[in-house]
Amino acid sequence: MLIGYARISTIDQNLDLQLDALSRAGCEKVFRDEGVSGAKAKRPGLEETLKALNAGDHLVVWKLDRLGRSLRHLIDLITAFEEKGVGFTSISDGIDTTTPIGKLFFHLSGAFAEYETNINSERTKAGMAAAKARGVKMGRPKKRTLQQQQEIVKFESASLDATARQLGADNSVAESQDDSIH
Repeated sequence: MLIGYARISTIDQNLDLQLDALSRAGCEKVFRDEGVSGAKAKRPGLEETLKALNAGDHLVVWKLDRLGRSLRHLIDLITAFEEKGVGFTSISDGIDTTTPIGKLFFHLSGAFAEYETNINSERTKAGMAAAKARGVKMGRPKKRTLQQQQEIVKFESASLDATARQLGADNSVAESQDDSIH
C-alpha cells in the first residue's frame, strides 16, 4: 500500500501542494501534521504514519525535509523502514529506497552524517582546549564566592544557638527552632 505523509510548519502554510503530489503518486492513505515544526520530536501525524506502516508498504513524502528533523533522524527512519520491509520515496528529491541507487544514497548520507558529527566533536574539543590554554574557565559560573562557601560550611557545622549568635539573631527564636527540631 502507498501511504503518504505531509507536514507544514505553520498554520499560514498550505498542504495543498504536498497533498496533490501525494495523490498523483497514488497514495491510498495520507497522514498529516499541520503547524508542527520538523524539529519537534512529537508529531502526531508522523506517529500515526509510522504505526500504519506494514511490511510491503511504501511511504511517500513530497520532500525529505517534510519527514525528518535532521539527517540523523532521516537515516534512523529509513533504516527502520528497511528493517520493517517498508519502501520510501521522496518525490521532489527523486529518491526511492527500493532501488539500488536509492539505498546507496542513504548509506552515503549516513557516512557523511557520521563524519560531520565526528568533525564537529573534534572542533569543539580543540576549541575548548585552546580556550583553557588561554585561561578561560569552562562551565557554568559559580553562584557563590569562596568566602560565601566557607561561611556556609561554618553555619552547617555550628549549632543553631551559635549560628543565631553569629547572625545577631534573637536567642529565643533560635531556642524555639531548636526545640521544634528535637
